[in-house]
Amino acid sequence: MSQPFNPIQDAKQDAKDAAHDTKNAVKDAGHDTKEGTKKAYHSTKRGTKKAWHKTKNTVKGGVDGAKEGAKKPE
Repeated sequence: MSQPFNPIQDAKQDAKDAAHDTKNAVKDAGHDTKEGTKKAYHSTKRGTKKAWHKTKNTVKGGVDGAKEGAKKPE
């Protein structure tokens, strides 16, 4: 025997399914946002460190060059 058709029950289940789909979509979006934020953070951190090292080495080279120039006037 099949169950009788009940439109109220079908509508209720459709609403539940829609809510679950929405919940899953929000979770996926939140996960993607988190991953994107982490990736941006790490990229910025790497770029900042690289720039800091280059600046440090350039300044050190300039200071050493100035010291050398001060020791040997032409």
